[in-house]
Amino acid sequence: MASPSLLRRARAHAPWSAAAWRDTVFTASGVPLQLAAWAIAGLPWTLWEPDAPPAVLLASVVPVAAVAVLVFPLASAQRERCWAMLGLRVAPPRERTLAAMGRPLRYHLLAGPALACGGLLVILAWAGGLGLSAITAYGWTLPSANPFLYAPLTLAGLLLLAAAPWLAAAVRSLDARAVAALLGPDRAAELERRVEDLAEKRAGAVDAADIERRRIERDLHDGAQQRLVSLAMNLGLARETLTGLPDEAMRVIVEAHEEAKEALAEMRALIRGLHPAVLEDRGLDAALSGVAARVPLPVRLRVDVPDRASSTVEAVAYFVVSEALTNVVKHARASSVEIDVERRGDVLRVRVADDGVGGADPAGGSGLVGLGRRVGSVDGTFRIVSPAGGPTTVTVELPCAL
Repeated sequence: MASPSLLRRARAHAPWSAAAWRDTVFTASGVPLQLAAWAIAGLPWTLWEPDAPPAVLLASVVPVAAVAVLVFPLASAQRERCWAMLGLRVAPPRERTLAAMGRPLRYHLLAGPALACGGLLVILAWAGGLGLSAITAYGWTLPSANPFLYAPLTLAGLLLLAAAPWLAAAVRSLDARAVAALLGPDRAAELERRVEDLAEKRAGAVDAADIERRRIERDLHDGAQQRLVSLAMNLGLARETLTGLPDEAMRVIVEAHEEAKEALAEMRALIRGLHPAVLEDRGLDAALSGVAARVPLPVRLRVDVPDRASSTVEAVAYFVVSEALTNVVKHARASSVEIDVERRGDVLRVRVADDGVGGADPAGGSGLVGLGRRVGSVDGTFRIVSPAGGPTTVTVELPCAL
């Protein structure tokens, strides 16, 4: 027993089905457009004779130029045909240049004529099938007609009528694929353009985030930090001058003064973590010198950056060193740290090495995963070598321009 899917396909390709006639009309309508380029280019050679004047041969350049001029309008007509008859929308290529002309020419000079031959075969199949299947009705009018041939010829006609819808569907499918592949946007070029657009958007988002961090840093520095400084100074003044207060009141003032100083220290650390002002004003050398000075370990710092990178890249380099030093202090049990920052061409290379116990694992929650993501946000590379027993080396390479 035939499967339901096979029966559905047979009904869809029946000679009287709407799909069969749609495919037939589609393939037949494409023949003139698909042969147009060859017809235009070959027109002068129909006039050529062995003793033809050179002007006729020279005139062959004109049809070739006409094909080059008409290649995009012909491609547009093919796309409109696919949309009107099949509902297949093929977007036009963004560029109409000599470089973009190669794919439409391949369609009109190679794929199109082959598909036109398929369309002609579809037309012949329908015409031959109709003619042969009805031969019994008019065969007696033919000279030297043999009635014994009517039955096999009628059967052959019926087979052609049954095969014509399948042939039309095959040609239609090939034509639609060729139009999408050769007359639509170049997939490789579109992917490349899309990657470039995404890279630009990502760079804009990174820059916007950096600008927002700097704005928050300025607001905290000029607003909340100044208020905390004023509060700590007032509490310190009260602590020094109001000596005649009861012990309980003095204890409250002292505790408030200490809390204000701790809050001020935390505020300053938060501001440095957002975007240190010294980085923007004086560059990586001064900013990293301040970070190294706060580490309770001997730190050898070497910064060789003749030309400054973009502010976003400098911020990433700063936070790489700052986070790496924090990990060293917390986990490495190291006795010394070496930091090398150098620019070679368009690459800023940062290397942080310590002589600690090693075994640093990005999956261990030491902040290395976030560090790698921050580096990746500017298309940088992040590598860590940390065998058990040490030493640990973190190497980062950042593009200097976004």
